[in-house]
Amino acid sequence: QVQLVESGGGLVQPGGSLRLSCAASGIVLRVDDMAWYRQAPGKQRELVATMNIVGSTVYADSVKGRSTISRDFAKNAVDLQIDSLKPEDTAVYYCNAVAIRTTGWKLLDSIWGQGTQVTVSA
Repeated sequence: QVQLVESGGGLVQPGGSLRLSCAASGIVLRVDDMAWYRQAPGKQRELVATMNIVGSTVYADSVKGRSTISRDFAKNAVDLQIDSLKPEDTAVYYCNAVAIRTTGWKLLDSIWGQGTQVTVSA
């Protein structure tokens, strides 16, 4: 069974930085896209950043210029670094993997991590 395990959330002061990590556990042969989403209270889940299998990235306007998504393709892992954190970055952050090839080249469309809370407050 393939799962995504996230780490790195917590309480951060405004202006600080945070690094979130996510790794796929289980037998994973290939993952096409890996991304980070977030969901603030009372709001819909939104894309923060994504990187595809060839390394192309897309960032939400709200974090562009102060965040970096990176992948370890060998470990099927993805990190998200966010700098200059703002109170409006407060949310539960979710890791997402799309088009996962597992045992026998079986395709899993999409899997989600359990979420990690990020709170930006003084």
